[in-house]
Amino acid sequence: MAATPDSRPERLHDGFVPGRHPIDAYGGGGFRFAEMSHRGSILALPSGVRAWEVTEPAGITPESLSPLVAEAGAVNLLLLGTGAEIVFVPESLRRFLKEAGIGLDVMQTGAAARTYNILMAENRKVAAALIAVP
Repeated sequence: MAATPDSRPERLHDGFVPGRHPIDAYGGGGFRFAEMSHRGSILALPSGVRAWEVTEPAGITPESLSPLVAEAGAVNLLLLGTGAEIVFVPESLRRFLKEAGIGLDVMQTGAAARTYNILMAENRKVAAALIAVP
């Protein structure tokens, strides 16, 4: 699933692609999905995939997850890919998501992308916040 360079666009058009899309590849600082590639982190939500400005786990905040919370009724689980390593998530962030009715599973970005694909294919109410890995 590692990304390979190709001639597809390097950024999401207007930062958003509507619809649910599996993650075809990750690595090299970005992701490939919906027949395009994107350099940088992404949020994969029920409404679509959007660019996510978070580049490191410290940037994961209630504010950075506001697009997710706006779709809370359509999501009951967030897969949080924290990069190449699993990172501790503060209790305040866990509580914030719980209050929004969203469960949280934290893992490496690659594992989160693979798990997202499986759960999405099963029509589960899942979203992914994925920090790009080199």
